[in-house]
Amino acid sequence: MTPRDRLVVKVGSQVLCRPDGALSMPVLERLADRLAELRTQGWDVVLVTSGAVAAGRGPFTGPVPSNPVSRRQVLAAVGQVRLMETYRALFDRHGLSVAQVLASKSDFQSRGHYLNMRACIEALLGAGVVPIANENDVVAVTELMFTDNDELAGLLAGLVGARRLVLLSTVAAVLDDAGRPIAEWDDTVHDIADVVQAGTSQLGRGGMRSKLEAARRVAGLGTEVLIADGRDAAVLDALGADRPVGTRFPAGQAASPTRRWLATMEGHALGSVTVNAGAEDALLDRSRLTSLLPIGVDRIEGEFEKGDVIQVRSTDGRMLGCGRSQYDHLEARAVAGRRDHKPLIHCDYLYLVD
Repeated sequence: MTPRDRLVVKVGSQVLCRPDGALSMPVLERLADRLAELRTQGWDVVLVTSGAVAAGRGPFTGPVPSNPVSRRQVLAAVGQVRLMETYRALFDRHGLSVAQVLASKSDFQSRGHYLNMRACIEALLGAGVVPIANENDVVAVTELMFTDNDELAGLLAGLVGARRLVLLSTVAAVLDDAGRPIAEWDDTVHDIADVVQAGTSQLGRGGMRSKLEAARRVAGLGTEVLIADGRDAAVLDALGADRPVGTRFPAGQAASPTRRWLATMEGHALGSVTVNAGAEDALLDRSRLTSLLPIGVDRIEGEFEKGDVIQVRSTDGRMLGCGRSQYDHLEARAVAGRRDHKPLIHCDYLYLVD
């Protein structure tokens, strides 16, 4: 193992909390003990924790606002204090300091904010501190909310260049359509629609679909992903080992830091381009890297500046990917459909979805 490999561990509300909303101290203690041990084995560890809202719901006896957003903000503000104090005490037993990292989607929506977030976490890891991240539920509203902490964990795995992402839930593994555990995910064999049952848990906002979507995306960017039962001591023991637990998503070819950032931006682009069939075929040919040339562009939408991220769409409206434009919107419209011009999006700054 190379020195200071990176590991991101996400633990869900149902793992951390008892049904009454109180924190499960045996689970938290085992988790902290294992992550501290991994630090001594050469791993840099980032913990992504749910549980603030649930932790706030347990001891809170005051009148809770009826407005759903306000209620979530109050419970998160109360619970986050309790949750972080618990982590502080548990990691302190091992001589480790922890740092609270509260994030919202806006932290990933611009290159500048993204780099600031990365610099902060890199500095914490370099100082031997364990970053503990959670969505900033106190200020988040619908348009700024992550789907759930699986999404946040996936973004942070890309941000720190993690070797492995572990999504700890209350399931031992992903089950196929016949109810059998899937040891290793294979896109040529398995399909999300066949194995997922819709619905959310009482304490969490996400479900298996979000975990699968996050896992496939992160694995495609070069990080191995595991989905496993966080209540199982054997799973925690295997977090830094190469023996299989739960469902494994093998890492694809490692993506550049720029592509990892672009993978977070597809929903926050400032404009879009529609490409013709020839350009679509060229872009989706994974045997080669292809830039998007103006001659392949049929339509430009939105107002954007040079360097802004724009979406790339097919003629039938499907999202193909996104990238940094080398033109502003006026220049892009002027060269669309023409030959002998520099790429609208260079291949080094282009991210394509599956």
